[in-house]
Parts: sequence; C-alpha cells; structure tokens
Amino acid sequence: MHMIAPFGITVCGIEELDLHGTAGITHVLSILDPDYPVPEAFAGFAAHEKLELRFNDVIEPSPTTLPPNESHIRQLLDFGRAIGPGDNLLVHCHAGVSRSTASMALILAQAMPQHSAAEVLAEVLRIRGRAWPNLRMVEMGDPMLDRGGALVAALHGVYRSQIVERPWLAAEMERLGRSRELAAAGVAGGSVSSSP
Repeated sequence: MHMIAPFGITVCGIEELDLHGTAGITHVLSILDPDYPVPEAFAGFAAHEKLELRFNDVIEPSPTTLPPNESHIRQLLDFGRAIGPGDNLLVHCHAGVSRSTASMALILAQAMPQHSAAEVLAEVLRIRGRAWPNLRMVEMGDPMLDRGGALVAALHGVYRSQIVERPWLAAEMERLGRSRELAAAGVAGGSVSSSP
C-alpha cells in the first residue's frame, strides 16, 4: 500500500518546468548550480512561495564544487514546514533525479513522521520513478529529523533497485565520483552483488 503525500508534489528537471506553469503550484523549491541563471520558465508561473538553493550535485567536497551543506538542508526543511494540505509543491534541480528527490524525501519524512523510511522512499519512487537521491543530503537530513539512520539505510535499497533496472547507471555514477552510493547499492565491478 502506497503512502500518499499530504500535499501535491511534482519533481522535475529544468527542461520540464514549462509543463507545470499552469498546474496550480503554490510552492517551489528550486535547486540550481551556483552560477546557473534562474530558469525563464518561472515567468509563466502564477504567484507562489519560492526557496532557491544553489549547490552542486556532489556527495564529496572538492576544490571546484560547492557541495550541499547543513544550512541548505535546514533551509529546505524550514520551507517544507510551511506546506500543508491543499498546497502543491514543485521541487526541481537540473535533471530532477538527485538533489530534487533527496529534498523531496526529507520534506516527506518531516511531514509524515509516522511513516517508515522505507515508506517515504517508496513514495519518492512512486512520484519520480528514476529517483537517485543525493546521499550527502540525506545523510545530513536524517539526524535533523531524528530518523536514527533509517533514511540513509533505506536509500541502499533505492540505489540497488535503480542499478538493477538501469545497469548503465553504475558507470555513470562512478564517472561522477559517487562511488559511496554504488557501494551502498552493493555494486562491485560494475554489477550488483547477489547479497543484500
């Protein structure tokens, strides 16, 4: 049985924003790379509450990137607390796969504390089937939500199922420096191991 989010949620990438301008969006969480311009598609949206966060989609610090930090996570959780029944939240990042789905997982976990981490992640996948939530973001948000590591643990299953369904993701995530996520999925040598 699927958990149903307590408010409307849409997750998308920048190229999909034009599809949602007339969808009755009341709140927008916009996650962009540090130097990326504000998407022009927002000019077609009705008035809405908006939080814009800027950081790169990375899980390890490097000299050339700005990784998500605890301040970013606190801001998105604060923003999420103002969203209630009847509202429609749109969360986007560049591709609608990693930063946006991690944000959605944390906002849902906060809004529905009675639901398990596995149920929260199942809802994320129901809403955005190709989700690959950013591990660093969930690692920071889990203790803020008093989840005791359960959200991070539930991500392992998400990564594993995505690699099984989309094997090419293993090489792509390795190329992007996200080997910790692959290790969580049980990926060794480019394939998913038989042990859970």
